[in-house]
Amino acid sequence: MPKIIVEIMPKQDLLDPQGKAVANALHRSGHKDISAVRIGKRIELHFNREVTEKDIAEAKELAKSFLSNDVIEDVVAVVVE
Repeated sequence: MPKIIVEIMPKQDLLDPQGKAVANALHRSGHKDISAVRIGKRIELHFNREVTEKDIAEAKELAKSFLSNDVIEDVVAVVVE
């Protein structure tokens, strides 16, 4: 089943409390070489047909206007899988 994958991450300049908590837990469990963790979102848009260029363009627009909050998040990828 074809799908479009949208990946969204917190803006680089913003604190990522979930990522910070995971990084701290990893450090406590002995993974000292991991310097930071950032946690984002992966959204899958499934289709019952082949994905078209129009679908990809619409997914990019949806990613910016509906699936993400452009004040605190960046859309980092929109790809067909």
